[in-house]
Amino acid sequence: MAAPSVPYGELTNQGASTNIAWHHASVDRAGRAEQRGHRSAILWFTGLSGSGKSTLANAVNAALFERGLACYVLDGDNIRHGLCKDLGFSDADREENIRRIGEVSKLFLDAGVVVLTAFVSPFKADRDRARALVASGDFVEIHCAADLAVCEQRDTKGLYAKARAGEIKEFTGISSPYEAPEAPELTVDTGSQSLEQSVAQVLAHLSAQGVIPEGS
Repeated sequence: MAAPSVPYGELTNQGASTNIAWHHASVDRAGRAEQRGHRSAILWFTGLSGSGKSTLANAVNAALFERGLACYVLDGDNIRHGLCKDLGFSDADREENIRRIGEVSKLFLDAGVVVLTAFVSPFKADRDRARALVASGDFVEIHCAADLAVCEQRDTKGLYAKARAGEIKEFTGISSPYEAPEAPELTVDTGSQSLEQSVAQVLAHLSAQGVIPEGS
């Protein structure tokens, strides 16, 4: 059986890349959704360090996986082990870190995967740029709303103590600001409710929005 013809788009320039054309895939996002029985989406978990972003993202990921859905977690620390290991924590580096994650998330979206990103992503403008990469309804901003006092009490990595001692510069919530989402798709009170309650809240939202089948 001959492979289907895959067309190219027009030649264009993107940043420093010149004379490039978009190569249209032989299998599109809609086809993957039909085969798998669920939509893809970007679940963007944002919140202070210690707010439970990674914990919640991984718990939701496990719940989706158990139901047979295609899903993957992009974790802030893990990404900085490879793709973004050349970046520090200055405002400019944070912006570039989120720009890269937005682009990678867009690829996962096109691949038909529910991609869960767990990043502090402290600046509203950076999150808005990630949102603007995809169509309305594809980006689900989830604010893990734990107060600073709760996050410091947890201090799962000992980072707040180091920041208070001046050992870590530009630490979000201490020496660098966190701009909380003004109108996220979902606010989860990770500071007080149980992990099970938080997971159920996220799954209920995904079901209500038609991302995953009802009852999944």
